[in-house]
Order: sequence, then structure tokens, then C-alpha cells
Amino acid sequence: MSPFDLSLLPRTACVSSDGGVAVGGVTLADLAERFGTPLYVYDEEELRARCREYRTAFPGGAAYAAKAFLCTAMARLVAEEGLGIDVATGGELHVVLHAGFPPERITFHGNNKSDDELRAALDARVGRIAVDSFDELARIEALASGAPAPALQVRVTPGVSAHTHEFIETGTEDSKFGFSLDRGDALEAARRIVEHPGVRFAGIHCHIGSQVFRVDSFERAVEKMVGLVRAIEDATGATVDEVNIGGGLGVRYLAGDDAPSIAGYGAAVHETFAKALADAGVRSRPVLTTEPGRSIAAPAGLTLYRVGTVKRIPGGRTYVAVDGGMSDNLRPVTYGARYEAFVPTRAGVERPLVATVAGKHCEQGDLLVRDAQLPVDIAVGDLLVTPVTGAYAHAMASNYNRVPRPAVVFVRDGDARLVVRRETYDDLTRLDI
Repeated sequence: MSPFDLSLLPRTACVSSDGGVAVGGVTLADLAERFGTPLYVYDEEELRARCREYRTAFPGGAAYAAKAFLCTAMARLVAEEGLGIDVATGGELHVVLHAGFPPERITFHGNNKSDDELRAALDARVGRIAVDSFDELARIEALASGAPAPALQVRVTPGVSAHTHEFIETGTEDSKFGFSLDRGDALEAARRIVEHPGVRFAGIHCHIGSQVFRVDSFERAVEKMVGLVRAIEDATGATVDEVNIGGGLGVRYLAGDDAPSIAGYGAAVHETFAKALADAGVRSRPVLTTEPGRSIAAPAGLTLYRVGTVKRIPGGRTYVAVDGGMSDNLRPVTYGARYEAFVPTRAGVERPLVATVAGKHCEQGDLLVRDAQLPVDIAVGDLLVTPVTGAYAHAMASNYNRVPRPAVVFVRDGDARLVVRRETYDDLTRLDI
């Protein structure tokens, strides 16, 4: 098999003079030696460049979806790059406020916000609350008092298929999220917000799913949302200032994947938006906004592991076991997500060995990469890397089997800075009584 495809790595990646892979001007081998493994590594320049691409593609506004990857340093980076941020829990809100993120650029999401979470959002005076149900709307109406009135968006279930995994498809009628468009619930929620004196109507929002490659799915959602804009105008007389189509743009995890570019995605949905507004004859002049997460964080990140066992089963698989697993990347177990793997000290060599990269957890299903292409001489002690792990790896990490969670390092211009320290065994008992 051919050498590893370096195009899956962040834009600053290169092969150094000694044949090792470097990212952000630092070799991955040096990072493993300095910070240990497993280790999450993020190319800061890749993160910032993707934020800027979204600012250009969506002049009306883009907010980073914090659920993809969040820590204090990431929240500060997003703020510096001029994006908004969306949070879905009180914990995410706490982190971004701790980072000093401007509250007016925060959108609070979630399908089951508690009274305490809503109070925290109201006290912080977040820019928007995306209302997800009539029960939640009633809670907000009861809690909201005084000025300024909270700005509320209606989260819409547009009935559009995203053609992705069922667990991350969120825009169909059978979804736990949002108000149904086809049944009229979204229009009724908008009417109720418009008519309530204690809140302010701030537009409509939808999110059809995650890891979406088909831009026409987003275009269909845009058309249906513009239809709702016209219905809201006719039913309430109100104008609609914003149409947020959520996030979900897919990224390349495998060399053979063909994902849309940020610029191409933005151009396509804006063209559809302008035509739909004209065809519908709406009076409002809403801006089109988006909430990317994965497509900013995923390509910027990779995970470093150390090989601890190589088990060749006659007539069966070869297992290459590493010092992490499902506790630091849950996606393969949860969604059947697929990754590639490579040895960064020998990235240019042929990879004829087909092996399964396994984690260290007490589960046969703890398999990080099935049918990984690796050098035939892969051995105990080798460094192994899975690229494109910047989204939903750190975010979904756990202490299963009481394994401490890895550290997070940002690299840029030859410098590596620790932004989340590695957990210790003492951390595992810190909350015990």
C-alpha cells in the first residue's frame, strides 16, 4: 500500500529533514516525548484559518459550535477570530464565560434546558436563546422579567434528511430537537414569542445533522426556512432578522472522502437563500448565519498514541494495541466512525500491513481503526497517530476503566503550549467522599 496521504493533516504539516512529521513547526515525536501519550494535538493556525474562512463565507455571522471541542483556550481563540459561539449546557456556558467570551455573542441551545441553566443564561445576558419546545418557552416566559428582554430564536425541525448516521441526523420529523415545521408548531412558537411583551423575537434556527456531505440538503433546508419566514410575516406582521441554518458540514476522515469546501458551501446556500427570498416575496431582509463545529475543529486535531502490544493471530487479524482507546475517542464505538492511522517517524514508507488498531479497554468493541494500513515492521514502542480527531474526541472523552483523560496541546510557529493538562490518578478520586 502507498505511504500515508499527508493531505489529511493540518495545513502546517510537513515532513522534516529526518523523515518525521511536524505540525505547527514541532515534530510529533518531540511532542510525544515532551507531553506523553495519548495526546491531543491541535494546529492553531488551522483552527484560526477555518474561523476566518467562515467569517468570509458568512458575512451575516457564524458561531462556533462548542460541543465539537471546548476548553478555555479554544473559547478565547474563537473570540479573537470574531466568531460567535453556541453552547448547549450550563457547563459549556460556564466555560465560555470563564474564558471571557462576550456574552452578546453567545447562543444558548439545548433540548431540555433546566430552570437553573435558563437563569444562568438570562443573568449572563447571552445574545440569543434557541427555544426548543413549548415547555421551555413557558419556563422562559415565567423567568424573564425586566429589561433587556431576552432574544429568542425558534429552533425548527424542517423535515429534511441530511443523509448521515441516524444518531447525528437532527432535522427529520422524528427528532427530539425543535418545533415541527410541517405540523405548524414552529409558526405557533414564533407567534407566541412575537406576542409576548417580556421577550424579543430574534429569528429562526434549524440544524439538519452532522457530517453532511450533500450541500443540496442544506439548500433544501434553506428553502423551507424561507417559507417559514413568509408564514411568520403573514401570521404576525413581524419581520424576521435572522435565519440560522446550523452547522453540520462534513470533513474528510479518509483519503478517499470528498467533502465540500467552506467557501463552496457558503456560496451555494447564499445563492439558494437569495433566490428563495425573491421567490417567496418576503418583506423581511434576514441575514443567513451558520454554526459550524466539526468543520473548524476536526481537521485541526490529531491524537498521538504509543504502541504497547502487537498481536498477530494466525489466520486472523493483527491487532496493534495502543495506550488509549474508547475513553479518548468514542466515535468509532458510537457511530462506527472510520479513521486512518500512520507512524509519524516513517510517514513516507509503504504500508502493506492491514491491521486493527485496538484500545486498552475491557471491551472487544474498543477498536479505533479497523483495517488500518501500517508499515510491516510496526513494533512495540512505535508512535501511532490518528488524524482528524479535533472534534468529538476530547469533547466525548471519559474515565472508563478509570483511565485519566489526555492532555491537549496547541502548536503554532514552532511553539507548543499546554492548554489542558493531563489528568492524574489523584484526579480520579478528587470528587469521592
